[in-house]
Amino acid sequence: MKLTTCPVQPPAAPVGPPKRTRNAAVARRRPPGRPSGDGRDLRQTLLDAAVACFARQGIAGSSLRAIATEAGATPALLHYYFGGKDAPMDALIAAVIEEKLMPVMQSLRDPLLQADDDPKTLIRGFVRSVIATAWAHPWLPQLWVREVLHEGGGLRRLMFDRIGPLLPQLLAERFSRLQAEGRLNPRLDPRLLVPSLIGQTMFMAASAPIWRGVFDAGDVGADALCDHVLALLESGLELRDV
Repeated sequence: MKLTTCPVQPPAAPVGPPKRTRNAAVARRRPPGRPSGDGRDLRQTLLDAAVACFARQGIAGSSLRAIATEAGATPALLHYYFGGKDAPMDALIAAVIEEKLMPVMQSLRDPLLQADDDPKTLIRGFVRSVIATAWAHPWLPQLWVREVLHEGGGLRRLMFDRIGPLLPQLLAERFSRLQAEGRLNPRLDPRLLVPSLIGQTMFMAASAPIWRGVFDAGDVGADALCDHVLALLESGLELRDV
C-alpha cells in the first residue's frame, strides 16, 4: 500500500492551549439586566473561554469565576447565558459538548463517509484530517487527553455513547471490510488500527510541546508531522539485520 504525503496548512501558532484573550466589550462594567450588544458574540466568547480553561486545567479544575476571568467577564454573565441559578456549570459543559466538541468530531467523520474504499485514500484522509483539525483547534488534543483518556475524565462517557459510534467504530468497520477483501494487511486487527492511528495523530499533537522542547523540534509543523506519520505507515522502520 503506497501512501503519499499530504499538504496541510500549518497554524499561526504551535499546538497548545489557546492564548488568553480579553474582550474589551465584555470586560467593561455592565448595568443590571440584559447585556447590551450582540448576545451571540458574548456567548461565543464565554464558550471559547470555557474551552480554554477546560483544556488547560481540566473541567473539574475550572470554576465559573476562572472562566469569567478568562473571558474578561463576570460570573453573573455566565449565569445569565447558561441557566441562571440552576447549575450553570452543567449547562456550560453541555454547550461546549454540543457546540464545540461534537461539531469537530462530525467534521472528522464527513470525509470518511465521502471517501472511496481505496485504503490509501482512506488512511491518508484520516491522518490529514486529524492533524489539520488539531492544528485548527489547539484545545482539542489537550482536552482529549485530560477528559477522555484519563480515568475519571469528564468526557469519557461521551466517548462510549456518542463519539465511538460516530467515528472510531465506523473507521474500524471500513478497515475490517477492506481486510476481508484482501486489501489490508491480514496481520492487523482493525479494532486496534484505529487507536494506533489516533496515537500517531491526536496524541502526537497533544505532546507537541514536549517533543518540540526535548528534541529542539520547533520547526516541525503540521506538514512535517503528516509526512512523518505517513512515512511510518508506509515503510515502517525498515529494520535490517546487520
